[in-house]
Amino acid sequence: MASVSIIRRKKQNKDGTYPIAIQIIKDRFPSLITIGRIDLQHWDDEKGQVKKSHPNHHRLNNFFRKKLAEATDNALDIETKKPEASAKAIRQKIKPKTGVSFFEQAEEYLKVAKATNYNIYMSERPRIKHFREFLHGQDLAFSDLTVGLLQRFETWLKTEYKPKGKKKKRLAETSVVNHFVTIRSVFAFARDQGAVDEKLTPFGKKGFKIVFPETTKIGLSRAEVIALETIELSDPRYEHARKLWLFLFYFAGMRASDAFRLKWPDFQDGRLYYTMGKNKKTGSLKVPDQAARILKYYEQFKENKHDMVFPELKGVDLSDQFVTKRTIGFKISALDKFLKEHVAPAAGIDKKLTLHIARHTFATLAGGTVDIQKLQKLYRHSDVKTTINYQQNFIHEDADEALDAVISKVRSQPKPA
Repeated sequence: MASVSIIRRKKQNKDGTYPIAIQIIKDRFPSLITIGRIDLQHWDDEKGQVKKSHPNHHRLNNFFRKKLAEATDNALDIETKKPEASAKAIRQKIKPKTGVSFFEQAEEYLKVAKATNYNIYMSERPRIKHFREFLHGQDLAFSDLTVGLLQRFETWLKTEYKPKGKKKKRLAETSVVNHFVTIRSVFAFARDQGAVDEKLTPFGKKGFKIVFPETTKIGLSRAEVIALETIELSDPRYEHARKLWLFLFYFAGMRASDAFRLKWPDFQDGRLYYTMGKNKKTGSLKVPDQAARILKYYEQFKENKHDMVFPELKGVDLSDQFVTKRTIGFKISALDKFLKEHVAPAAGIDKKLTLHIARHTFATLAGGTVDIQKLQKLYRHSDVKTTINYQQNFIHEDADEALDAVISKVRSQPKPA
């Protein structure tokens, strides 16, 4: 009889994770089916399961156990009908067949995303839905997904896309491009599952090109920040949005998702100690006087010494990563609406105002005045190149000086007689 188990493959993926696979052994010959990937620190080789250190260990372990049960049942069924079947033959029967439909794999891809990363799931689910709408609900084989089809889909997104119940809406260029990133991700997932040949792809050097447009990042001016600091708002919802925006700005453009997770013990001896959620970088920053005054205001709502500083995640089970990220997404959307529709007009600000603009604003005001290595520490970038590339969006002095130099040279020339 074949033995079926879950193992971690030894060869590391390019993104630093390790493949998790169903291993089938028959007559001492093994065969593998990849079913996912995970960071080494979160995997227990001995138990063949995700450790509790992973925020979504319950969902992932349930997913892997389901895949193991399906593979075991299929292996028993195959051996009952054909006892001499080899491990490779059993694998071929269990794994998805080449030519399996795109949307079948897309649904599996979304299931994994939902179990592991709420943000990816929520952003990519509607893109797959749009692709299905473009095809009028029809499924298609991966081999039918050609460059020509993708080009027609691109045209449809730019000219024909129409949300239900709304007028025709033009998608931003970046949103259009992200649809093809999602399709490419489904292709990669299908290849990992053995559903399509590795050579089969409409992307690559000779295929459909995914090119992100350059975007302009604009922060607030010094005068606009002062306006936010000095306005008075009677509605506590708008006042909370204003205080939170300023708090993020005072801490070098902290991300809202990190601020929501802050607890009172994170502040010790006039310093903030916290781990950045995006790259898991730990560090410490002094608490500026302006931020201390905001903290003093929220201290009146503290229920115990380990309470959350801000109300957004109070009562949320932070061990459930899916629920936590979903809540963060909802809260940020609501706060951004308050900032755009109420706070900005009250402060006389015509620019786009969202929580993330606090990060752009800090970068704008730091541009050309703070050493790049110091900014790297403030932003907690692993590589200074990341800081340089990010900060280039906000440093305009060299270009401005060059422009002035040319115009001044023209104006200084003597007028013809």
